[in-house]
Amino acid sequence: MRLVRLLFALAALLLPAVLLSARPATAQVRVKDITDVQGVRANQLIGYGLVVGLHNTGDSLNNAVFTRESLVGMLERLGVNTRDLESKLQTKNVAAVMVTAELPAFARNGNRIDVAVSSLGDATDLTGGTLLVTPLLGADGEVYAVAQGAVATGAVAAAGAAASVTRGVPTAGHIANGATVEREVPFRLDRSKRLYLSLRNPDLTTAERIRAAIDRAVGPIARVTDPRTVVLNLAGRDPIGTLATVEDLRVVPDDPAMVVIDEASGTVVMGANVRISTVAIAQGNLTVRVSETPQVSQPGPLSRGTTATVARTNIQINDHHGNKLAVVPGTVTLQKLVTSLNSLGIGPRDLITILQAIKAAGALQAQLMVR
Repeated sequence: MRLVRLLFALAALLLPAVLLSARPATAQVRVKDITDVQGVRANQLIGYGLVVGLHNTGDSLNNAVFTRESLVGMLERLGVNTRDLESKLQTKNVAAVMVTAELPAFARNGNRIDVAVSSLGDATDLTGGTLLVTPLLGADGEVYAVAQGAVATGAVAAAGAAASVTRGVPTAGHIANGATVEREVPFRLDRSKRLYLSLRNPDLTTAERIRAAIDRAVGPIARVTDPRTVVLNLAGRDPIGTLATVEDLRVVPDDPAMVVIDEASGTVVMGANVRISTVAIAQGNLTVRVSETPQVSQPGPLSRGTTATVARTNIQINDHHGNKLAVVPGTVTLQKLVTSLNSLGIGPRDLITILQAIKAAGALQAQLMVR
């Protein structure tokens, strides 16, 4: 009886572990990490300005005429008339720049945003400069922010008479919290009666799983209209509270079987759903080595000959016969496919060629994307 009790106790301890190991491994992610709410988006801003205070690293007078014209116009707006002396102005301490920024969603008047500053002329270094007041325009031509402040490039540049060294990019920098928002983009999320969730990776199965998760947690308010869009009908519901609940739901996204190949770098990325039919693979390398070892031929004594260089060419052909024909079984998983190919001693470059050949043979059950 004691032995039986010990066996039952051991079975009780091992059963949960067995059941846990039998469950399929799933990667659940939050809805907010794979979808975007249509209408909640950032907007790009752009502006033209001047950076002053440079140490003779600004735009040259001859190559950047627009810098001089901008400097004259700015001084005239400040009450300084330099139009008659325009030809004598020196701009080595001034650089014309383009200023870009991203206006985030729901940005309010007075909020601060980061800006990027990039040289427009032939300035060599923006380090230590100060960006003057620069209006930032949206796609509609309206001013949404105003930028100003000290430019930080994070670059190091030094030059001497015969050598120079540069680390980083001294002609591009940024200003943390360098712009103040002056105009808001109108969007009332709290008054929305209908919201659209847009999947970042369109997939009908994933969209249906999101709809099912929403219906279980919130109620029958979701509807899938296409592989990218899930519509939420919020009639009579609090949009903010409902969206907060929906974003925190977890689903298992379904990815299509795809193999991405970057031939320039020799990178191969395969998804977990990649399958391959039964196929035989043989991979062999033929190496041809040609080496030139020229030799000097000296004439004999008193022969009145000349010294000549005689070409000596050595050609070697090495055909690796160690690699054999291997059969990869049908419907293998990604791990088994990689293991089978590695057993043949196949590198990334050869793997690219083999995958393309398998796809041409119709045995690769996945989409092949070559970049």
